[in-house]
Amino acid sequence: MYLEKVDSPQDVKRLSLDELTGLADEIRELIIKQVSLNGGHLSSNLGVVELTLALHYVFDSPKDKLVWDVGHQSYTHKIITGRKGLFHTIRKGGGLSGFTKPEESPHDAFAAGHSSTSISAALGLLEAARRRGEKSRVIAIIGDGSMTAGLAFEGLNHAGQLGAGQLGAGQMGRDLIVVLNDNEMSISKNVGALSSYLGRILRTEFYQKFKDKTKGMLESIPRLGQPMSRFARKTEEALKGILLPGMLFEELGFCYTGPIDGHDIKALIEAFKKIKEAKDPVLLHVVTRKGKGYEHSEKDPCVFHGIGPFDPESGEPVSRSTSFGEVFGDSLIRLAEKEPRLVAVTAAMKEGTGLSRFAERFPERFYDVGIAEPHAATFAAGLAKGGLKPVVAIYSTFLQRAYDQIIHDVCLQDLPVIFAIDRAGVVGEDGPTHHGMFDLSYLRHIPNLCIMAPKDAPELERMLEFALRMDTPVAIRYPRGTALSVNEGEPVEPGKAELLKEGRDIAILAVGGRVQPALHAARMLEGEGASAAVYNMRFIKPLDLESIKKAARTGRIITVEDNTILGGFGSAVCEALFELGCSDVRVSVLGFPDAFVEHGKQKDLRIKYGLDKNGIFEEAKRLLAPYPAHVKAVRPIGASITQSSSASQPIEQRKKAKEA
Repeated sequence: MYLEKVDSPQDVKRLSLDELTGLADEIRELIIKQVSLNGGHLSSNLGVVELTLALHYVFDSPKDKLVWDVGHQSYTHKIITGRKGLFHTIRKGGGLSGFTKPEESPHDAFAAGHSSTSISAALGLLEAARRRGEKSRVIAIIGDGSMTAGLAFEGLNHAGQLGAGQLGAGQMGRDLIVVLNDNEMSISKNVGALSSYLGRILRTEFYQKFKDKTKGMLESIPRLGQPMSRFARKTEEALKGILLPGMLFEELGFCYTGPIDGHDIKALIEAFKKIKEAKDPVLLHVVTRKGKGYEHSEKDPCVFHGIGPFDPESGEPVSRSTSFGEVFGDSLIRLAEKEPRLVAVTAAMKEGTGLSRFAERFPERFYDVGIAEPHAATFAAGLAKGGLKPVVAIYSTFLQRAYDQIIHDVCLQDLPVIFAIDRAGVVGEDGPTHHGMFDLSYLRHIPNLCIMAPKDAPELERMLEFALRMDTPVAIRYPRGTALSVNEGEPVEPGKAELLKEGRDIAILAVGGRVQPALHAARMLEGEGASAAVYNMRFIKPLDLESIKKAARTGRIITVEDNTILGGFGSAVCEALFELGCSDVRVSVLGFPDAFVEHGKQKDLRIKYGLDKNGIFEEAKRLLAPYPAHVKAVRPIGASITQSSSASQPIEQRKKAKEA
């Protein structure tokens, strides 16, 4: 009934407090219903409904810019900013994104899918507006989990510096607001009568005036004034440090206020109205409950943080299958029982990476460092240097954040750290911020690093066993989704591919999850009278040059990967062919284009970009077709244009090899 009246933030402002409460209930029902059908981030969105309504009630979006950290908790924001009619399309191909996306609406001030960016982005937006002579407020809404990342504190530090120096306290205070959305149960002890009362006192105009007048009065006293003022300030800070968790933020130049109940719309509105009159940068601490209003999500907010379609009555998933993450976690337990030096590290992704059972079985050998991927990599480097065998489990898209540490702290010292890279390739409905299609490109050129990709669950287990025997850095990347259990395959040998099918007309070189579609395509080609060899390459680095040389004898090669084609596996094969002197081989590189791939179902995206069995089959037929008569020679796609350091094979040798 209330939701029907709301199509914009202006409609929210016209509602009474009672109507806002009713609206919050209806929005929760809509979110639960739609996420149960489409999947998505449930518990985090249910926890910020009242907070979102209060923000739009007090501030004027899009003039006042709301910068949502991560952006996965922006569902209520989307519903009340003109996208209610499209909410049924959220996370579907061609529909609304599950994260903030400026292309969708001017109310989405900044695109976000990774954590801890909101404060830095808000500060940049604010400074840009100031330099243009525009007046607006910028509000960064950041979760307590995101405060574990160094980037958040870098932003806070710079904001405090600008507020105290370049911009002047008055302007910065009225323009920059940070809302700390705290949904950890451990904070509940701080939400009592005393802290709530003190929080209200600290937010009042009376308190601010009293504080300013007292400071002026004390400082006017000859000789004793300055010491007494400093003593009063230290006393105030000590009292707030004991009673409130905000002393750190005060030291960074923010006026800390809170904590307040993040589900009390009236209290939130009053707080935001007071904050609009503040003279310093403000950090408002609100306490919310993840999964608020839905019993199953409240009981297990981690499970419902990001979930696929489920039955809203029982809370059970619509479908269930074994993922690569689960296979990884179970395999690690078995290996840890045999190898006492093995330890597991993750960055706030215990459930997502399949390490929950490992943490229960070996609590003293499990480390969750929070949303701090750079620290995870360097911490693991220290563990390895100290003689342990650390396995770092992180999603591909988040491992990007630890790029410098992988190079400088792990690989430069050639330390035996194992990176288990989950969600490699296209991840589906989470879209471009979460697709893991760059890891092969950003890891392949790093010296000392061995890179592997399993075709199925048993091969992942064998690769982990192999990696533990190595004394150098290893990366194993595997996709999101069901882990096949083909139970076929040879033992993993260093740098050796697996020939799955012999063929004379064309060779398909595939890695990871694209191996099975390549096999299907090869069988389809047999129906067309063509003989196709299929290689499970296993190793992206080092490459199996002997297998590539053998594949080159067919005269035609297709490489298939779920990575961008720029600098990926196919690029590596082309470089190898050039180095081997096989420049007369016709090559086609299949992978994702030089673009940010949209969100949608994994299956649909692979079909669209020709990475399913039919796409591989069609590309093979194209490559098998004869060249027009006027074409004399064709350079392999992606081949290096720089002369290799090793000598190319003489033409006579290449001819003999091809004839053989």
